[in-house]
Amino acid sequence: MSTQSSRAAARLMLSPTVILLLIWMIVPLAMTLWFSFQRYNLLYPERSGWNDFANYTRFVASPAFMSAIANTLILVVGVLVITIVLGILIALLIDQPLWGQGAVRILTISPFFIMPPVAALIWKNMFMNPTNGLFAEASKFLGLSPYDFLGQAPLASIILIVAWQWLPFATLILLTALQSLSSEELEAAEMDGAPAIKRFWYIMLPHLARSITVVVLIQTIFLLGIFGEILVTTNGGPGTASTTLPYLIYKEALLDFDVGTAAAGGVVAVVLANIVAFFAMRAIGKNLEG
Repeated sequence: MSTQSSRAAARLMLSPTVILLLIWMIVPLAMTLWFSFQRYNLLYPERSGWNDFANYTRFVASPAFMSAIANTLILVVGVLVITIVLGILIALLIDQPLWGQGAVRILTISPFFIMPPVAALIWKNMFMNPTNGLFAEASKFLGLSPYDFLGQAPLASIILIVAWQWLPFATLILLTALQSLSSEELEAAEMDGAPAIKRFWYIMLPHLARSITVVVLIQTIFLLGIFGEILVTTNGGPGTASTTLPYLIYKEALLDFDVGTAAAGGVVAVVLANIVAFFAMRAIGKNLEG
């Protein structure tokens, strides 16, 4: 049992780490907030000073802003739907006794250990290249014209790449939940004559509900910041077809050299991400409590 003196000693030992983490978070956020109110364009260093809310107005009024918001939401929802649906199906498959089960599980989770830019390069050059990619060669073999995935369906292609990376995470979480399900309950339902679809719908799916909510929460937080895959594959184009909010901020800062507007975009992104996280936590919290 911990005593008051031991708890005080623990707080004292932890305090440097806590203070360091607070500084680590607060300093960049404070600098972003400060620059968002400044005239700070690398092409015009002589133009400096307080700029009121002009950077925010310019960023929000940009024609690319609403497109970036829509693309970000489509990407998050699209990846969540693909990873949860396929994650459940793969978890059900892996949970069955089959030959080479260990190897199958390793192959299933292996995409999660590949760095996002590397995964994007693999998909861009080996699979989706319209000249000599695997999909193009398959189309030629079937007598069809190769399809330019990244040129004609850039956002859908990025959703596919990101979903491929996050599918192992969802599968592992759902498989763990599936293995904790009592086999007696399933056997009793089977003996009562319940078909497989009803056993899945009324027993397995309610049991997976909490795991699905955890997957939704964790993936949503990370998917709101997807950037590397877009930079490597489409550069946000064609036009703004695959521009998300993080990429739009990058474009303002490092392509247009307008650090002030990019900082304002960063503050807007933090506010929107916290709003999404707030509602997600409330919805998921109710589900977990139930």
